[in-house]
Amino acid sequence: MNRSLGLNAALVAVVAFFVVLVGLPFWWVVSGSFKIPQEIIARSPTMIPQSFTLQHYQKLFEASDYPVYLVNSLIVATSSTVLTLLLAIPAAYAFFRLVFPGRGILYRTILLAYAFPSIVVLIPLFGLFAKVGLVDRLPALVIVNVAFALPFSIWMLRSFLAGVPKEIEEAAVMDGAPTLTILRRIMIPLIAPGIASVGIYAFVTAWTEYVFASVLILSDAKRTLPVGFSGIIGQYQIDWGLLLAGATVAIVPVVAIFALIGRGFVSGLTEGAVK
Repeated sequence: MNRSLGLNAALVAVVAFFVVLVGLPFWWVVSGSFKIPQEIIARSPTMIPQSFTLQHYQKLFEASDYPVYLVNSLIVATSSTVLTLLLAIPAAYAFFRLVFPGRGILYRTILLAYAFPSIVVLIPLFGLFAKVGLVDRLPALVIVNVAFALPFSIWMLRSFLAGVPKEIEEAAVMDGAPTLTILRRIMIPLIAPGIASVGIYAFVTAWTEYVFASVLILSDAKRTLPVGFSGIIGQYQIDWGLLLAGATVAIVPVVAIFALIGRGFVSGLTEGAVK
């Protein structure tokens, strides 16, 4: 009994340590965004703000282009997520539930996209987008995000599709249901946790993408948060309050996504591991 209590206490201590380790930087950023500049750069750091001000947020939204960057990022991340889901779900179903010539070779070819770092295709993609007039346009970022998120998204849905008994589909086929109806009315509801996992993955990937956004976007009005936010950092002087306020606002959409579909995301991870 004592051994069991000791083990539980050790596990709680380990979990608490990692919670503090992960949560402390977020708390530091959020609390610092409400501190006056003197307290932010004080020699003795304060975990709990001794002052409270909204001047950093006021400056962020009124004296900078941060709102433009925020809207651009929301457009790109949302569009990338929706398009990734629209392509990944039928593609995963076709690869893992249907039989057609060259299925295995085509699947392995798609996964080869992860064998090359993104920086390798940066120059060729820039030349291609320049020829078709997509440079300095947000759709270019959507295309890139979907292209790099799609292979992993298809692979992620594999375990969820494998966990659905084939007898369910066979019964639907015997009832005369076409393939699209089986996918829409049977498979999608059954793999909803996996879809939630893919949605969060695609959104976070697009939200934090920096390399292609810094090269394919030339004008300041089309920049996304990662690129535009870097311009807030001065070359010789850093406005720490503005920086912390911008980082706090950038966290909000990701936290909101996890709050809305986080339960499906967690169950998706565990179900995929078991299946």
